[in-house]
This record gives sequence, C-alpha cells and structure tokens, in this order.
Amino acid sequence: MDRSGFKHFLPITLRWKDNDVYGHVNNVEYYSFFDTVINDFLIRVGGLDIHGGAVIGLCVESQCTFKAPLEFPGVVDAGLRVGRVGNSSVRYDIGLFAEAADEPAATGRFVHVFVDRADRRPVPIPDGIRQALEGISA
Repeated sequence: MDRSGFKHFLPITLRWKDNDVYGHVNNVEYYSFFDTVINDFLIRVGGLDIHGGAVIGLCVESQCTFKAPLEFPGVVDAGLRVGRVGNSSVRYDIGLFAEAADEPAATGRFVHVFVDRADRRPVPIPDGIRQALEGISA
C-alpha cells in the first residue's frame, strides 16, 4: 500500500541513536515509531488520558514487514489508518515512509485492547476514541 492508503500522518525526526552499526535505523526503532504515531493520535485526536483516565490501551499483537532501510539524518512520515474496530479492540495499519517517498520503508499491524486501568479487564472503546478511530478507518 502506498502513501495514499493512509489517512493520518505524523512526521518523526530520526535521531543519531536510531542508527545501528550497519548505517541504518535499527529494527527495534520501527516498533517505537508505531507506538508513537498511534498514541499521539489517541491522545491528541481521541482524547485518551494516559495519566489519569479510567481506560487504557494495551498492545496484544504487533508485526512489522521491512521493505527498505531508513537512515539518520531524516524524517519518517508515520502513516496510520484503522483496519478494524471492534467492541474493545482496534487493529491499526501503519506505514513508515522516508521523506517524500510514496512507497513505505516498512508496514505494520498493531492491535490494542482497551481495558479498565484498575482491573485490566476489557471495556468498550470510549466514545471519543471510537469516533476518532472511525475517522481514519480504511
């Protein structure tokens, strides 16, 4: 899927420490980019209160397919869309793009289950978050 398949983007500046000894961004950093674009969206657009809210999202599944290297210096355009919204869970599709690239350097999938902060039992996705998620659904 190319850049046009994603409905939300967050530019993430690469850091010197993101590169490994082979001269490209280390694979573990890609998962950090996934977390960043998702949680930035949930907080800014969905109103998720990560510090005091009664509901939190827990990652229960993640996957990444590497297609091309990313390297410092640069900016990663993290693309996000929602593939599926359930009662208490959501599956995100993510694309990581080098600046101005139409094809992703990596694609991924990430599943959140929304749970009660105290007992960690699944709860329905809060209305504000659900509305935000539906706004970027595929």
